Amino acid sequence: MTIPVRNIYYLLLYAWGHFKGGAVTDVGADAGPDLPNLLGKVLIDGAHRLLRRGLDRGYVEITEETHSPRGKLRIDVMTKQQTLLRGFAVCDLDELTPDVLHNQILKASLMSLANCKDVRKSLRHELKTSARRMAGVSQIRLSASLFRRVQLSRNTSQYGFLMRVCELVFHALLPDEQGASSKFQNILDNERLMPSLFEDFLRNFYRSELPGYSAKAENMSWLAEAADEADLAYLPIMKTDITLRSKHRTIIADAKYYKDILSGGRYDPKVNPDHLYQL
Repeated sequence: MTIPVRNIYYLLLYAWGHFKGGAVTDVGADAGPDLPNLLGKVLIDGAHRLLRRGLDRGYVEITEETHSPRGKLRIDVMTKQQTLLRGFAVCDLDELTPDVLHNQILKASLMSLANCKDVRKSLRHELKTSARRMAGVSQIRLSASLFRRVQLSRNTSQYGFLMRVCELVFHALLPDEQGASSKFQNILDNERLMPSLFEDFLRNFYRSELPGYSAKAENMSWLAEAADEADLAYLPIMKTDITLRSKHRTIIADAKYYKDILSGGRYDPKVNPDHLYQL
């Protein structure tokens, strides 16, 4: 079964709590025939919006040699390097700059996707152009730990969705055999990444589209007793994927994301019994 790319885009918007983001959804999803081209259009559109309003800036501590001291004097460095003999002072100061982590991640992601051979040539050119327009932002090497270090505030919430797209791109790109470019793996078959994303989509979909209900994952208590209360600690945590609650009704749903939803072979397919037993 082929999933329409617009449906995938809606899944991502819901999963990342951005479905009602107004103009952010207007990126021409149908013009991107597959996921790498769609994500490329999303990043280009997001970068253009940020550049029009101005990239976020933050204070970064720098150390500089200067004829006109400002900030905090580094006497230790000045003494060790004898900079006063050359007429310089060494100072630590905070500088307001767009060279902050979320801008660095966005620029690096634009360039990473621009080197992906699964992206259309015209789109690769736009990705590189957008990255070049981010003047004053350093080019960094992406790693999984960088995304965990991003800290956004209410004033920088417009970066939230783009950071999730950048993280998805990072996990989806694989270097090709020559190492000069990359290939985009089919993340829809990734049974490590997609299940949690699918659960987020379902919960946010119900929160948005099912008035009167709350939707979240909940830890359920076991109806169990033990002669020694400490023995109950051996019971595993029983956590729901989705619990829908209204004033009059509670619905518990289990979310499954697998490439092969049936087991038992081609001629006698059955629903996976482990899934039913779990419910």
